[in-house]
Amino acid sequence: MDFDLCLIMPRKLPSLILHPEQQERIQQWLSAHGTPQQVVLRGRIVLAAAAGQAESAIARELRTNRKTVRLWRTRFAEGGLESLWEVAPGRGRKATYGPKKIKALVDATLQTKPAGMTQWSCRTMAKAQGVSKSTVSNIWRSHQVKPHRVKRFKLSRDPRFLEKLTDVVGLYLNPPQRAMVICVDEKTQIQALDRTQPGLPLKKGRCGTMTHDYKRHGTTTLFAALEILQGRVVGQCFERHRHQEFLRFLRHLDREFPGPTPLHLVMDNYGTHQQPKVRTWLEQHPRFVPHFVPTSSSWLNLIERWFAELTTKRVRRGSFHSVEELEKAITEFLAVWNDHPQPFVWTATVDSIKEKLSRCRQTLEQIQPGCTLPRSRKRRNTLSS
Repeated sequence: MDFDLCLIMPRKLPSLILHPEQQERIQQWLSAHGTPQQVVLRGRIVLAAAAGQAESAIARELRTNRKTVRLWRTRFAEGGLESLWEVAPGRGRKATYGPKKIKALVDATLQTKPAGMTQWSCRTMAKAQGVSKSTVSNIWRSHQVKPHRVKRFKLSRDPRFLEKLTDVVGLYLNPPQRAMVICVDEKTQIQALDRTQPGLPLKKGRCGTMTHDYKRHGTTTLFAALEILQGRVVGQCFERHRHQEFLRFLRHLDREFPGPTPLHLVMDNYGTHQQPKVRTWLEQHPRFVPHFVPTSSSWLNLIERWFAELTTKRVRRGSFHSVEELEKAITEFLAVWNDHPQPFVWTATVDSIKEKLSRCRQTLEQIQPGCTLPRSRKRRNTLSS
């Protein structure tokens, strides 16, 4: 009889010893939204066991089996709180492809090209490597490989690059006292494009539409000047962009910024800006101080940043029936901008730009050993003040 009772009576294990800090930590895990459900189950098992509940009662309450309850009681008693987050070796989904296969796929992406094409796509690479396109996409994403993207660049070959760079960046970072810095350039060949059919308006669940084809009604050229401190922009539209139009725009700037205040003009090396008559005019007006950016370095001229605003916010998605309508739209955009001007703040230093360009030169020379770019002549030059 005693033997039969021993078989019927469940074995009662001693209660777990749970410190207040451990109990509080487990309660935090249970109340957190990001805790994995398997960790939540293990924490509840530990709390119930610490309260003195039997294994069978814990299993029924948590809808699991006694083996699971006993397993995590034992693991907690041996490893503490950290054991509740551990994953046993051999568990989890096995990797379909090993490191060698992944390396081969990445190397093929970086070092080869598909036949007759310039870059790999997920489907062409999947077919070549015998894997699925989702596998290729996951591997590319994990290795930060983006064969579908390309960025454009151009390194300046100007022998006075460092001198001009220091001069222009110095104006941006340390503007001269009692003077104004103005970035000047022209945006040429702005087309008055008229869409062949009216587009559909923007609505919920659908973006605005416009036809891919268009009618050309002529072009205009915008001469613009950005005052970097306040962000104010002065602009004029002309039919052409010769030195005659540039001289008219300079006279317009002379009227827009009256007085003896020196005007430091940041310009590119376009022939119109260095035409003999333009040079003569600048010599006759000494308060206009020209500063030229290096060749192939239009990114140094802040007015280019404003041209991007004009293109994206007014011109690109517009439809114009005539050049006059286009010029009217540009004038309206100028007026709205100057009501609440937003200056563009230059933050890059000369040293940071030199370091980046040095890396670009090294990379280019590694790819094309015979292609060398002229180094800027070392000259002692301080930032303008």
